[in-house]
Amino acid sequence: QLQLVESGGGLVQPGGSLRLSCAVSGFTLYSYAIGWFRQAPGKEREGVSCISSSGGSTTYADSVKGRFTISRDNTKNTVYLQMNSLKPEDTAAYYCAAAPRCSTFWSRGYDNWGQGTQVTVSS
Repeated sequence: QLQLVESGGGLVQPGGSLRLSCAVSGFTLYSYAIGWFRQAPGKEREGVSCISSSGGSTTYADSVKGRFTISRDNTKNTVYLQMNSLKPEDTAAYYCAAAPRCSTFWSRGYDNWGQGTQVTVSS
């Protein structure tokens, strides 16, 4: 059974950093692209970043480009999202999802995601 578990969220001041982790099980990580999306209360779900199955291609939403970095370690079955220069508008629950490829992720063509981890950016 495909399972994704996010961790690493928390409360951080504006300008701070967090690293989120997405641990996967039940499938071979290198068979899937993994993406992160976020959702704040009352707001639309927003795709944040995606990394290809090989790790050779990464894509980002304009709102996080230059501040967030996605990476993966297939030997540890884990995908990471390094978030720097955090802003209050980054506050949301963050989720990781598995998709056949990143183009599928960006069009929301995924069926499996984790329970989410809360990120709160506030002074």
